[in-house]
Amino acid sequence: MDVNTDLAMWSNQLIISAMIVYAVAMIFFAFDLFGGRELKTTQDKVAATAKVSTVRRTNRKTATTAVLDPPETEDDEAAPSTSSSTSRAKRRRGARIGTSLLVLAFLLHAAAVITRALSVMRVPWGNMMEYVLTATAITVLVYLTVNIKKDVRYLGTFVSGGVLLCLGLAITVFYTPAAKLIPALDSYWIAIHVPIAILSTALLYISAILAVFQILKSVHETKDPKWLRFMHRLPSSVDLERISYTIAAVGFITWTFTLIAGAIWAEVAWSRYWGWDSKEIWTFVVWVIYAAYLHARATRGWGPTKVAVLNLIGIAAVIFNFTVVNVYFNGLHSYSGLD
Repeated sequence: MDVNTDLAMWSNQLIISAMIVYAVAMIFFAFDLFGGRELKTTQDKVAATAKVSTVRRTNRKTATTAVLDPPETEDDEAAPSTSSSTSRAKRRRGARIGTSLLVLAFLLHAAAVITRALSVMRVPWGNMMEYVLTATAITVLVYLTVNIKKDVRYLGTFVSGGVLLCLGLAITVFYTPAAKLIPALDSYWIAIHVPIAILSTALLYISAILAVFQILKSVHETKDPKWLRFMHRLPSSVDLERISYTIAAVGFITWTFTLIAGAIWAEVAWSRYWGWDSKEIWTFVVWVIYAAYLHARATRGWGPTKVAVLNLIGIAAVIFNFTVVNVYFNGLHSYSGLD
């Protein structure tokens, strides 16, 4: 079947369009995270609440109506008012605009994936360029889905920035012209094994970003350095660790399925389940690291920071497995599409 070069060209144009919108979204998310007014800490809010309560009790005793309901200031965020609610809304305006732009970028991104698939009439993950294209789209989808249940817009800068970087690599370093599948990949297993690997990568990446924020938040809670003042806008390190762990646990389950499905596909293709190929080894290494992460998290004696570092080692192994192993290691899994 011939390749539809027009659709392939449209796919490339949609990728560039999505990258532009991702870049703008990243800027708005950055303004929300780093450029907004500093939020009050829990101690500040408690003190402010106590102060307001004292004033109101005093005002009741004097029966002064004008003082009973004192005018509220910008710093009096503990007292509920229309002005304070408006102030909070303004502080998150960057996050709202960034999220809207991220949705638009995702739609352009998804259209690029679809047109790439239609140009070759097959699944759009037959080489490294297509894998990156699809994996980044799934990453954004996972982020937007998590954001529905939990407000994680503070991750937007690094989600949009990471996707922007990956798409830049996809159309430059990893770029591969649209073409048919090589015979070794022409199997129904490519529609089972690879999508689960893509989903696993997306989940583990989001978990790793949360682990970074968890470490920074932990430093902020203990030492409160000036360069981490923006951390006042984030949940506690305990909450960040819990979300990161939950997502990583799901990613570990899907990665386990990836490992098993890969072994079954290997038996179909090469009549053996395991052959100690470089790709097989590093896929197993990733599994071991995340198994150790889950075990360490459940075992006493490992602090949250050490566990988070293990999470980061795991995502580093995932990236190494995809880039270095695919490009520089010889083996049966040489499907990068790069010359």
